[in-house]
Amino acid sequence: MAEIGLVDVSIRDGNQSLWGATGLATNHMLQIAGLLDRVGFRAIDFTSSSHMAVAVRYFQNNPWERIRRVRAAMPRTPLQFITTGLRFIAWAQADPDFMRIVYRRLQINGIRRFIMLDPMHDLENVLEASRLIKEEGGAEVMCALTFTLSDVHDDAFYADFAAQVAKSPYVDLFYLKDPSGLMSPERARTLVPAVLAAIGDKKLEMHIHATIGYGALSSLVGADLGASAVHVGIGPLGDGSALPEAVRMVANLRALGHDVPIDDGALAQVESYWWRLAKAQGLPPGTPQAFDASFLKHQIAGGVMTTIVRQLQELKLEHRMKDVIAETEQVRRDLGQPIMVTPFPQMVCTQALFNIVGAGRYAQVSDQVIRYVLGKFGRPTRPVDEAVRNTILDRARAREIEKEQDFPTLAELRQRFGGDMPEEEFLLRAVMPGDQVDAMMAAGKSRASYAPEVAPVIELLKQLAARPASREIVIERPTFRLSLKSGPQLEPSR
Repeated sequence: MAEIGLVDVSIRDGNQSLWGATGLATNHMLQIAGLLDRVGFRAIDFTSSSHMAVAVRYFQNNPWERIRRVRAAMPRTPLQFITTGLRFIAWAQADPDFMRIVYRRLQINGIRRFIMLDPMHDLENVLEASRLIKEEGGAEVMCALTFTLSDVHDDAFYADFAAQVAKSPYVDLFYLKDPSGLMSPERARTLVPAVLAAIGDKKLEMHIHATIGYGALSSLVGADLGASAVHVGIGPLGDGSALPEAVRMVANLRALGHDVPIDDGALAQVESYWWRLAKAQGLPPGTPQAFDASFLKHQIAGGVMTTIVRQLQELKLEHRMKDVIAETEQVRRDLGQPIMVTPFPQMVCTQALFNIVGAGRYAQVSDQVIRYVLGKFGRPTRPVDEAVRNTILDRARAREIEKEQDFPTLAELRQRFGGDMPEEEFLLRAVMPGDQVDAMMAAGKSRASYAPEVAPVIELLKQLAARPASREIVIERPTFRLSLKSGPQLEPSR
């Protein structure tokens, strides 16, 4: 049997799927980076433009600094960036000259592998963005074949698209990406050989979420049929709506006769760290999922499902969850069956929520859905339902959006922010609220260390110190006494 590599998705996709992308700060990553580098992963799924925005917005962490410092601590294992092509943080497609700077800075800072994911499988967009990446550095480019269930997305659809992309010198390899975990082992047995035959000597990897229990089984089928790597999450950042758990996947691959060249001891230590962090931060672990056939219809990924539940709870409408899920299926049909991968799940599910809790179906429509119907995200796989299209576009806001400039040119942005602004700051300010970037810059360099065992104590001290009446805090143990008094005085003693 073949040698099978592993790609670790814990930091980016596992964190996003299970912890809303807000579970990990820079110091959490730096603490474990050196050990991760010893495991022997083919790559680390490290960040995306959305994750970079989260770093700024929620942690005041500089995402460029994050890449640099983790790359320095992890020199052997490639850091991976997932992109939808000509887009950076903002929803709208950006000026190619702007994206050229993005791809240059990412590679300068340490990104050595890019995933090119176009949710509409737009050949021109994939090839143009891949060309920009290659022209700005030597990073590896992997094209996503994003899986979904529809009467359009059959094996021939994926094989034909892969065959066209495989001709390009700008794309090095492929992966089957199943963000909702819908690919059954039976489907994998026909799809994997079809894609491998289409891409020639280029490699194929398997990325199948464990949302309804298919992830591990279908990944193993892919490995048996010739895939070169399987994507996994470690410990609490695997299973659930994330990717199959790494330790179990290694055991299963080896039981089937495959060689998995990793350092098992280092992997066990990384797993222990993530478990301790999850406990210290109160973050829920992924757990093996029972099969749920409803996902085959609504195709809502786990992270989006969590968001819908939270929104309904905030509105005190938890009892409408089944209605929202059913409406999600209908909205997806109305919009031409977009694949439920970012940004389309957010659009479809938000619209379904509006349709259920609002004044009527499509009475309230987000700007992003209007842009989608206008074709500003590309051409839908199937045309939008004509009646729905007319309803969405028959409003003043749609006419305003139709006339708006999608994204400023690089020259216009340079004029707005000044030609002397450093590129990394410029790229963030061009697409994010200025006050968020200001707060990030004021926060300074991120801390490098993190000890899960100490985190609860630090949090307790912060909460106690925030109380106006707390003039002195004392922690005592048989051989230890710590006294913290208000003001500049700090009096630890043993």
